[in-house]
Amino acid sequence: MIRIEDYRRVAPPGVVDIILTLAERVRGRRFLHLSGGRFGSGPAEILQTLVPMMSDLGIDAAWEITGGDPGFYVTAATLQAALRGSERVLTDEALDHFIEMNRVNAKKLALDADLVLVHDVQPATLVEHRAARGRWVWACHFDASRPQRRAWTFFRPFINQYDAAVFALPSFSRRLGVPKYVIHPSIDPLSEKNRELAPREVATILRVLSIPQDKPLLVQIGAFTAAEDPLGVVNAYRLVKKHHDVRLVLAGTSGGEPDSLEILGELRETAQADPDVVVRELPPDAALQINALQRAATIVLQKSVRESFGLGAAEAMWKGKPVIGGFVGGLPQQIVYDVTGYVVSSVEGAAFRLRHLLNAPELIARMGAAGREHVRRSFLITRHLVDYMALLIHLTP
Repeated sequence: MIRIEDYRRVAPPGVVDIILTLAERVRGRRFLHLSGGRFGSGPAEILQTLVPMMSDLGIDAAWEITGGDPGFYVTAATLQAALRGSERVLTDEALDHFIEMNRVNAKKLALDADLVLVHDVQPATLVEHRAARGRWVWACHFDASRPQRRAWTFFRPFINQYDAAVFALPSFSRRLGVPKYVIHPSIDPLSEKNRELAPREVATILRVLSIPQDKPLLVQIGAFTAAEDPLGVVNAYRLVKKHHDVRLVLAGTSGGEPDSLEILGELRETAQADPDVVVRELPPDAALQINALQRAATIVLQKSVRESFGLGAAEAMWKGKPVIGGFVGGLPQQIVYDVTGYVVSSVEGAAFRLRHLLNAPELIARMGAAGREHVRRSFLITRHLVDYMALLIHLTP
């Protein structure tokens, strides 16, 4: 059972008391979350903790998910990709079917609540079936600032039926006819991915992954896609390797996409030619392995060239590691330049910062400590909970 009191030892001083005070204002109000599923990263990962925390505080919190046939899921994924700016084909028939499936969902779900927070694309058209009472808010967890025109023409009229919209960053939003709020995502410091691990546990997990710890580890965890730029990380490593005896670990998932499989193939060829390049494909439920890899790292990289908000940097900083990330998405928001790490725009920039840190072990330790405190103040789930309760108080007086 998740209890708010368990977070006193990790949250900033006084935050749990603030949460308990706010909870008195909203006790008994119904707060409904709607999403496209209960598993995976993004909103589902954090709702697994946030909803029970709200219930522990006396809020009538609930979480419902939408369902449908394969065509519904394909259209939802295609529509979200198009809203993120990718070129996708959206037919009238597919969009009509998408709306119809949510009409069916509306008949099955209890949509009556003081506040309904609808996460991302899949359940978004349910707003047409809102109850007479309550406020509805759409929460967008990705960068929707440059959508495909056809996708936005279809989607915008639905969003304008909401009472407000929430974005992870101001730059992720579009012009809308409703009020907009900014709420950053967060990490759960007590989850399997972020809880404390003893050095022996870390060593055991790395031994299972066949990753030696006999030299400094440069670690990037993320999908093997062009957006995460693992090939650029390899090139940066090669520049660093001329001066420092380090090992590069690239861990993540391919997702089965053609370009991902091609990149993964190139990475495996590189690993065969260089024993200090380690490539590990992780299962979807690899939270403990990710935790151990980040804790074993000397420096963590998140060298994305396209990114939504993403929390890989915050997770690594919580574990006391400096992070070198791309100058995209939410990474500049998480990484305080020259304090908790660096944001870079090129392979050469990443290599330069890696060498700079490897030449100054005391700086690695200092940045790691600063990063943990930055995450404690700004990116823990307790801050996220305060933001959601403030939204509930503000919109449902």
